[in-house]
Amino acid sequence: MVPSWKPLWPYRAVLAVDARNFSALDSTGMQQVNADIQPLLAEALDAVDVSAQWERRVFGQHSGDGYVAGVNPEVLPGLVGCFPGALRAALARRRAGKPAGQPLQLRVSVHVGPLPDSGLGVPMVHTHRLLDDDALRAVFNRADPEITNTVMIISQRVYEDVFESGCVNGDVLSGQFTRHLAKVKKFRQPSWIHIPGFDWRLADPEIFEAVDDGPSTAAPARPAAPMPIPPGGAAAPGTVNFSHYGNEGVQAVNYDGRGQW
Repeated sequence: MVPSWKPLWPYRAVLAVDARNFSALDSTGMQQVNADIQPLLAEALDAVDVSAQWERRVFGQHSGDGYVAGVNPEVLPGLVGCFPGALRAALARRRAGKPAGQPLQLRVSVHVGPLPDSGLGVPMVHTHRLLDDDALRAVFNRADPEITNTVMIISQRVYEDVFESGCVNGDVLSGQFTRHLAKVKKFRQPSWIHIPGFDWRLADPEIFEAVDDGPSTAAPARPAAPMPIPPGGAAAPGTVNFSHYGNEGVQAVNYDGRGQW
């Protein structure tokens, strides 16, 4: 007998957004953010020519401070390459129109996988885990809300599908995404974080959890050599001397002025 099999559910690209500091708003502010999120998404997606697919979205769900929906995965290059910048611009226009209010900042996550029309399934759970990663909150906690209003996290699978296919839209580069190990509850998955217009070489690496690719092949750090006493003997008590030695970046401070390095 030929074994029976079950077809996979349709593949969906899942887009989720969440507003920062929603609980700190008063009731009027909460209602305003709730009313603004879907129009902002529609405005940004229309700007990148994804509005037709967005109108056919499935399992759209409003969470009060956010929104999640599934669309055809063929629009992933637009969601990754063009949408973040368009959303940033839409949020900036909202800010310009409401200068007295608190700037709205949105976290965005994108994942892809097989999901039924109900949206119930592991890919949906993973999309929300990515959205809840602390690194996105750390970005907003350090950022000026007048400047940085959008931060996106995408799954490893989305990153590979878009950049390895060479289908990314817009002028975004793979180097504008930084690799990060997303950790929420028991969830542990490699992911990629993007801030529109930001150069990741300027970032503080301590914000992010590095992805372990296995044993390092780099040479072990060279032990620091004993630091010499400055010429002329020990420094006078109470002085502080700073020294920098060699290519390894070894640094030392003479704290007590007695030649103790």
